[in-house]
This record gives sequence, structure tokens and C-alpha cells, in this order.
Amino acid sequence: MRLNNIFIVIIFTTLSAKAQYSFSGHVDNKKWHDNVYLSIIEDYRKISGIYSEQIISKVKTDSLGFFEFAGNQLENEHKIYRIHVDNCYDEELNENHFNGHCENSKEVIFIAKDNDTIKLPFSFEKEMFCDIKSNNLKATAFTKIDSLKEEMKYAFHEFRSGANRKLNNKKWFKTLQDFGLKLNEPLAELYIYSFLSDRSNDFHDFYLEDLKTNSYYDGLLNRLIEQYPNSTYTKQYKTELTSDKFIISENPDDLNFNWNYILYIFLFISIILNIYFWQIFKKLKIKKSKNLSENLTKQEQNILALIQENKSNKEIADALFVSLSTVKTHVNNIFKKLNVQSREDIKKQYIK
Repeated sequence: MRLNNIFIVIIFTTLSAKAQYSFSGHVDNKKWHDNVYLSIIEDYRKISGIYSEQIISKVKTDSLGFFEFAGNQLENEHKIYRIHVDNCYDEELNENHFNGHCENSKEVIFIAKDNDTIKLPFSFEKEMFCDIKSNNLKATAFTKIDSLKEEMKYAFHEFRSGANRKLNNKKWFKTLQDFGLKLNEPLAELYIYSFLSDRSNDFHDFYLEDLKTNSYYDGLLNRLIEQYPNSTYTKQYKTELTSDKFIISENPDDLNFNWNYILYIFLFISIILNIYFWQIFKKLKIKKSKNLSENLTKQEQNILALIQENKSNKEIADALFVSLSTVKTHVNNIFKKLNVQSREDIKKQYIK
């Protein structure tokens, strides 16, 4: 019986040791370079685009265009990942990907964790990154949302009147939010939120109006705190939501404690201190004192006199029979005690 237990433990240990992620697929290597990049996205405002600081791994395709990322170093909590191909060479990445923009790349975004299997096969007419097959159903959440967003764009372009846009805003905000709820994955809801609240979108004003009365946004925060309490996604969303609520509030005192208050206090203190120190500096600069040399040591007074004679540090060291580094130390001390920045300041302000 004991041997059987040991055998079972060995089996489970072996299985767990082999547990790892595998993200694989095919690239049309006739159109794209053989470099494929895997990125982890911690900032949901940078879900789409090419950001070098997000890249965690790079592989090359084989002769048939197949690639695979595999290992066991990913986190066991769901995160947002991106796989992309790029026709820029490594030495050109920073130049061509300024602010995440890249016209010559193709990407796929998905949700995954450390033991997921993701496959990205070619779809119709050898299109890549259009189909996701995974043992994790949440991996396809973004592609489903993108399909809804395409329907939304079509509805908005069909009629361009203001009345139609207002009706479509109300309809599609609710449609996307309800769809996100059904997915039961707050990270997918963040993808929707980042789209609806994007300041560059025409319906950002509607988002601010919706925020005034719709409890959905607070609900999303609660779901994030419940499932991802220590995640950067949760912290970022909480900060943005608090900030937007402050913007739309007619009476900021009605809000709960807002971190912006602290920012305003620090800014006020900073302004007062800057004014105070500026006044002190102004008085010190205007005041001309013949007794400044009393604050200097005997050796510093000797060096000060030689500085007045336009002697270099090397010439001062030779004249006083000390090392060059000692002279530099004394000169720095003189600058501090006389409150000057250069030898020219000494010549202008110091009176023998």
C-alpha cells in the first residue's frame, strides 16, 4: 500500500514538473521575416502595438514557417499576451516602433497562463493569426470582442446623423458590456473598457456620461479586486476610474477619498517652497559681503587668491605643493561656501 502511494506521488510530481505552456503557430514566411515575438502586456492601454519593453521572448520559424514558444516561466495567473511578426530588422526596431506604432507588423492578442496550449494555425487563404485554438476557452475572448467591435463600426458608418450616433452609443455600450460580463473574465472586460474609454474615440464623451449613472464600472472594479487583487491591471483601472469620477463630479467633496487631493497638496507645498527658496536665493545673490572669506579655511583662502589671479588647478597645485585632487576638493568647498557655480562668479562677486 505504501509503495502504491509513493508511486502515485511520483506520477503526479512528474506530471506537474512537465506542466508548461506552449504557444505555437505558422507564419507566412514568404511575406514576413522569420522572427516571432512573444510579449506580456501589463498596461491595458498598450494592448495593441509594438513595445520593445513588453517583449519576453523571440524565436525563429523553421523552413515551413512553424514556430513555438514553450517553457514554464510564465505566471500561474491569467495575463494578457501578444504574439507578433515584424518586417523590421532588430537594429531598426526603436526607429520604426516609435510610441508603439508599426505599419509593417501583424499581431494576435490572447489571455493565457503558465500551463496553457495555444495554437495559431493558418485559416482561409493562408491567413495567419486569425484563428486561435486552445485548451483555455478564455484565450479567444479578444477575438470575439473584436468581431463585435467590427459590427459596431459598421453600424456607426451606416448612418452618420447625430441622433443615430447617440442611439448607437447607448446600444453598443450595453452590448459590449453585457458580452464582457458573459465571458466571466475581467481581463476581457478591461479590453472592452480600454476601447470605450479611449480619449481618442468619438464616443469618449458618452463614456463620461455613462459613468455618471452606470454601476457597471464599479462592478468591474469589484470583479478585478476579487480575481486579481494584486495585479497591475486592477491598480491601473482603479486609478483611472477614480480620476474619471473626479472629472465628472459636480461636487468633488461627495466622492470618497481621492488620491488627486494628495497630489494637489504636494503641488501647493512645492509652489510655496519654491517661492520661499527663490526669495532666499535672491537675497543672497544681491547681498555683497566683504567678509565671505571668513568662512574659508586658511588653505581655501590661499586657493581663492590664486583663482582670482586666473591660475588653473594644476598651477595652484604646483604653487601650494599639494595634489591636483586636493585642489579640486578645496575648489568645490569654496564654491559651496561662497554660493557660486563657477570661477567667473567668484571674480564677479568676491571682494578682496
